[in-house]
Amino acid sequence: MDPTFGEPLYTAGEMRAAEEGHDVEQLMERAGAAVAAAVLERYQDAEEIVVVAGGGANGDDARIAGRILGEAGKSVRVVDAKSGEEVGYPDLIVDGLFGTGFSGEPRDEAKALIDAMNAGPEVISVDLPSGVDSSTGEVVWEAVEADHVVTFHGLKVGLEIAPGAFHAPFIEVADIGLADRHTKNWLATPDLLELIPLRAPGDNKYTAGSVLVVGGSPGYTGALCLAARAAFRADAGYVAVAAPEASLPIVEQQLLEAVKRPLSDVDEAAERAGAVAIGPGLGRGEDQRALVRRLLDRLDVPVVLDADALDGLVPFERDAPTVITPHEGELARLLDRDSKWIAAHRLAALREAVDRFKCIVVLKGSGTLVGAPGDDGALVCRGPASLATAGTGDVLTGVLAAFLSKPSVLKPVEVAAAAVVAHAEAAWAHEPQAGLVAGDVIEALPFVLG
Repeated sequence: MDPTFGEPLYTAGEMRAAEEGHDVEQLMERAGAAVAAAVLERYQDAEEIVVVAGGGANGDDARIAGRILGEAGKSVRVVDAKSGEEVGYPDLIVDGLFGTGFSGEPRDEAKALIDAMNAGPEVISVDLPSGVDSSTGEVVWEAVEADHVVTFHGLKVGLEIAPGAFHAPFIEVADIGLADRHTKNWLATPDLLELIPLRAPGDNKYTAGSVLVVGGSPGYTGALCLAARAAFRADAGYVAVAAPEASLPIVEQQLLEAVKRPLSDVDEAAERAGAVAIGPGLGRGEDQRALVRRLLDRLDVPVVLDADALDGLVPFERDAPTVITPHEGELARLLDRDSKWIAAHRLAALREAVDRFKCIVVLKGSGTLVGAPGDDGALVCRGPASLATAGTGDVLTGVLAAFLSKPSVLKPVEVAAAAVVAHAEAAWAHEPQAGLVAGDVIEALPFVLG
């Protein structure tokens, strides 16, 4: 991917490429100085500091930081990774055990050091927490639970994708004099929302974006209504819903602005749609699976498949953009894998899903991932933990459909990422974060977009 927005996320190989042609000793001096400066600024009261130094360049960066801290009057002790020396309980630990080149499972002596650092005081990690794979975010065994990370040149993939992201709650990026910014993975930022067109003079309700939401079986009308309301609040000019006849009286009471059609008239309802969302409260069974397959074959507009529409989904091909939005459990069923494997290998799982279904995949969760066919990169979107509540996935479906229904200069995968960013920003905007419900996200959307 080569987006015109966001922040690059580096893999280990991309960092090596960025460092080519530079004086290694100068880079290490700058890196070590950046770590020392962070310690002196954020941990002024830390007098006894232990530096845990591995055998690679990361360890050298940590040693240089220790030297500078010693020169600043701190009591510094360096623990070499192979020495067997104990970490103890100083005021602060500088974690320089592993760098960007690490992957896999640590050796026993390194495991002992990781355990010791996690049992000790606050930890500042050099480049990334030791034990995290910088290129994937995977943690095979355990990783250092860092309090602060000073990473060099740019963010690393492993700092933004779970589970690695869980080990890096506070990240500081230090400039060490590198210029290269070529990466295949990017962190999508709110700047992306500036490229989503909003209603303008001359628009009518259809040209502003028209959406059809299909779902709402009896007992599950709330999911349909949340998606439809979110589509309106994400600036769609026209929203229709198609639901079973038994559900329509309830939907009529909850949705004043949307046009309501029985599910039997879904083909006719789709004629005015610029994008169709299928799945919120649809229900599961062969009839529903047949409906999804038929609509995928028939429709020539962007389609978002969520929730029940993912049940029994098989690979398909369409000319128009298609977005599927599984969480880890749903993707595990689609790929016939264990959900724990999905959680531990989110980037690999995303690529496997993209390759199998040949569509845009939005893997929801902590650090939502967006990927598309023809590109082996991913867009990563940060979101607050408060989104882990019922109905927020239906809200995202509505935002996706609204954005995809509009004309855009962006690629469809970038539009999908923009929808995820808008969804996250609307959640961030709600105060307090505790107790957030899906409706809060919907009501905040206009303020995020406007």
